[in-house]
Amino acid sequence: MSADAPAIPTFIARPEWYGDGSPNPLPASGRALRWGVVATGSISNTVTADLALLEDAVLQAVSSRSEQSAAQFARKFGFASSYSDQDGVPGYQRMFDDPLVDVVYIGTPHGQHFEVAKAALLSGKHVLCEKALTINAREAEELIRLAGERGLFLMEALWSRFTPGVQRAVEIVSSGALGEIHWVRADLGFPAPQDLNSRIWAPEAGGGALLDLTVYPLVWAWGMLGAPDSVQASGTLTDWGVDAQNAITLEYSRGAHAQLMSSLLAQGPRQASVAGSKGWLSTLGSVPNPSGLSIRYGWNGSGWDEERSEEFSPVGSGYTYQLREVSRCIQQGLQQSPTMPWQDSLDIMRLFDGVRAQLGVSYPNDQR
Repeated sequence: MSADAPAIPTFIARPEWYGDGSPNPLPASGRALRWGVVATGSISNTVTADLALLEDAVLQAVSSRSEQSAAQFARKFGFASSYSDQDGVPGYQRMFDDPLVDVVYIGTPHGQHFEVAKAALLSGKHVLCEKALTINAREAEELIRLAGERGLFLMEALWSRFTPGVQRAVEIVSSGALGEIHWVRADLGFPAPQDLNSRIWAPEAGGGALLDLTVYPLVWAWGMLGAPDSVQASGTLTDWGVDAQNAITLEYSRGAHAQLMSSLLAQGPRQASVAGSKGWLSTLGSVPNPSGLSIRYGWNGSGWDEERSEEFSPVGSGYTYQLREVSRCIQQGLQQSPTMPWQDSLDIMRLFDGVRAQLGVSYPNDQR
């Protein structure tokens, strides 16, 4: 690759997602889909609020272990039905048995993703499953095999790939404005009280910084440079064996590098930077859903030929874009999204398996 050759981002840029100022950047794209939501925690609340903004989404059913929680969630958002555990049958399975549900969103802790997503696929439901897709690559392979065999849509809910700021960055890099990308740096962190009862720390839930946070800095490295050729990782583990902090260096055969930092111990800048032979860009606001980009390129010896900032106003909380993509794909008969394809989810889980081996992190799911 020549010194000025542009990098080719590994996922698709769709200009309509970062908008042209139109009042409705997420119009209905086909037949209405009837959604089911598994779990009623904070992420399910946020995602469901954005799901309700789509014109062609019907809030059909919600499930929870608790009858009260399911009923309250249904009333809050206007779901037609609610399901809970009954006579030894999980609430989610009772919902999957509902023929009126077309597609399900799974918002459980990581450690339950495989079990619940497998049950959904075996019940003939399309699936959007929270990130990380599974605990390990073996589980991801099984879900992908099932979806393929049964002709069903499956996608990891890595919503950051679809947000306007990330999409715009992908377009800028694809255009060659920054030249060849040589390094990417991204971080995400905040101090979380160490409580084993919290799913973010619990080994059985897939706790730790890696599966919960690192997926977001990784979006920037993976999107701009692709899958790495080698990975070096170090971290700090809790007494119960999950990573409280990790530092990951990705190396590429062409000489590029990416440095990722994730922490449940410390505040950080929460910023991503992409540096190329002709210029650079950096995020404003959050790494998962940037409110803007700062862009510089064309150094002439005394200044930049182009120096500007761009701002974005996402619809809802920013989850609407991945939800729009799920609807579009199902309506068009696709089994996977070109922006979040199965191979990427599988390769990312393999990368995380390798990182966990270096850190010394093992989860109960690994022994099943």
